[in-house]
Amino acid sequence: MWCCRLSHLHGRLQNLLSRGVTCSAFQQPNFKSLFPLAIRWHHTASKSLNCAWQQHEDHFELQYANTVMCFDYVWLRDHCRSASCYNSKTHQRSLDTASVDLCIKPKTIRLDETTLFFTWPDGHVTKYDLDWLVKNSYEGQKQKVIQPRILWNAEIYQQAQVPSVDFQSFLETNDGLKNFLQNFLLYGIAFVENVPPTQEHTEKLAERISLIRETIYGRMWYFTSDFSRGDTAYTKLALDRHTDTAYFQEPCGVQVFHCLKHEGTGGRTLLVDGFYAADQVLQKAPEEFELLTKVPLRHEYIENVGECHNHMIGVGPVLNTYPWNKELYLIRYNNYDRAVINTVPYDVVHRWYTAHRTLTVELRRPENEFWVKLKPGRVGAKP
Repeated sequence: MWCCRLSHLHGRLQNLLSRGVTCSAFQQPNFKSLFPLAIRWHHTASKSLNCAWQQHEDHFELQYANTVMCFDYVWLRDHCRSASCYNSKTHQRSLDTASVDLCIKPKTIRLDETTLFFTWPDGHVTKYDLDWLVKNSYEGQKQKVIQPRILWNAEIYQQAQVPSVDFQSFLETNDGLKNFLQNFLLYGIAFVENVPPTQEHTEKLAERISLIRETIYGRMWYFTSDFSRGDTAYTKLALDRHTDTAYFQEPCGVQVFHCLKHEGTGGRTLLVDGFYAADQVLQKAPEEFELLTKVPLRHEYIENVGECHNHMIGVGPVLNTYPWNKELYLIRYNNYDRAVINTVPYDVVHRWYTAHRTLTVELRRPENEFWVKLKPGRVGAKP
């Protein structure tokens, strides 16, 4: 079987699958300047326009698009997008953040249409579009789902009848590639059919998705049950549910598998939606879900076979969530590669084992198992 691991796809996928953020636009009359110590709300003249703002001693408060936001003054100065502060061609900050007075406050603030203007003590003017502030505020990010997903068990996935993508369409059309990426992002798995069963065509497919990541296994590698490497995957032993490369500090984003040849029986692949199982834990035992997001674990790969001598260590919790919106984005679940637990006290360890057992029960429920057999010509992709 040929396999390759691909680098993180965020930038590429955003270009192909960009989802616009819909924000209401309001017409605003001009406001008079507001002096730093004035503590009062400023509203738009029309009751139909939903915008109000207030200057506090240590922050700026804005109500817009059904969101109440608070901004630190240093943040407002630091994120200025003027030509002298931000290079719009390279999308990099030009302003020296360390030069900003930590006690800075705007001298005046005014609203013109849907743009806020902040004039600072040195005369520099920073302007922000109201929709930009909503999109980039902490409060806005808390409400935003970064990657929409469809959580599934076997019945849900089978009823969805997610179509595979034809190899030629995948290679030659943006729609083919887009359909594959949409399947992968929504469900966590995707398939391409009619792929010639060769290393060259498998590599061509992988390169169509993203850059191929060089690892201790190389760019592309062939594996079978010959124990040529120090890993259980190179044996005939059945593997329980797990995620791969937990021993990388940044686990692989996409893995591509292609069975080039198969003789005999067996060879089925078990797929389980870890996000669905984690969501079940969140609903039934939220305190255990929370613990699985907090306890850091080491996973390691130790290999001394032939000329291969490697010791890889990755550190992170089982469930990885974004701190600001609690959205789950990565799972490190691998009982084979989990190292000694020595990062938390014994009483936390026992609670962790309880939480881990709860997640394991969900992952092992028969109704969550989706079985598939890869055959020559059919490529499967998963995290």
